[in-house]
Amino acid sequence: MSGTDMKPSVTPGVRLGGMSFVWRPWLVLVTLLLMAATFLVFCLSISIGDFPIGMSRVVATLVGRGEKVDEFVIMDLRMPRALAGLVVGVALGVSGAITQSIARNPLASPDILGITGGASAVSVFLVTVSGGTAAAILDAVGLSAAALGGGLATGLLVYFLAWRRGVDGFRLILIGISVSAVMQAITTWLLVSADIRDVARAQAWLVGSLDNRSWDEVWVALWCSLGLLVVVAAASFQFKPLHLGDDIAAGLGVRYSRVRAVLLLCAVLLAAVAVSAAGPVPFVALVAPQVAMRLTRHATPPMAASGLTGALLLIGSDLIARTALPGSLPVGVVTAAIGGPFLVYLLVRANLK
Repeated sequence: MSGTDMKPSVTPGVRLGGMSFVWRPWLVLVTLLLMAATFLVFCLSISIGDFPIGMSRVVATLVGRGEKVDEFVIMDLRMPRALAGLVVGVALGVSGAITQSIARNPLASPDILGITGGASAVSVFLVTVSGGTAAAILDAVGLSAAALGGGLATGLLVYFLAWRRGVDGFRLILIGISVSAVMQAITTWLLVSADIRDVARAQAWLVGSLDNRSWDEVWVALWCSLGLLVVVAAASFQFKPLHLGDDIAAGLGVRYSRVRAVLLLCAVLLAAVAVSAAGPVPFVALVAPQVAMRLTRHATPPMAASGLTGALLLIGSDLIARTALPGSLPVGVVTAAIGGPFLVYLLVRANLK
């Protein structure tokens, strides 16, 4: 066949009402496989414990056909922890995908941008500082709500400091690293100067853990995350042209500054919700989007696949921490062991380009 007879391949598109999107079979297939793997690990995490339950009985209980004893063990004792891991993993994965896409840098995650550091600093302050004001705030709003407020305030601070007639990805990362260092210094100072009993309580929370999750905490994180994910899904259609550049996006009629601000605010809130529910679990928001991008062969971190990868990573790490490691270590220890080498890999790969 001659070169003149060859036609360029065209990616098929799908139109639903006033919306149109590109049909990518491989992306859909990988997303479905990630969904199946996440559900499998989720059920496996519920089935393992001091009272082992078979996978078939776990599934039967989840669909409302389980026995009474299985319902008690699964729904009252194990489900809050597993569901917290699912919600927090999805929130961190999507948050990392948004920040990395906006900054166009694989290092731009809530950990690097100081969002988790701000949530940690506020929470440690309320735990370690004795006094009427701190105690009153802690009693009134609780540690989770305080972490949520701290993460949101820090994210907004980083955004406004990085704003110069728009948000440049490189400047966003530099300011985020600086703010994160300041928050880490404040947290360290609070831990050094506090009572040893308060330090032990704060340190256990700082590692990142799914232990002793309650249904109240899970429901708050679940509904907040669902609301934010709906906003992200609605704004993501206008976000895709931004990958072509601000000028092209503006030519297509996209108000890129508003879309970028809305999505970045959602990313900050998702990260803050995750920290409020499980503490600052490290590296999930950094690793999940990059792994999802490589699995789906996508040019940018895909939102849905990143969220599912984050959930799979967090639930799997918690399962490893509970079963394969001695002493039932917090999940943050396992994610740090995975994310640290991955961060080094990203840095080395960037230097080789």
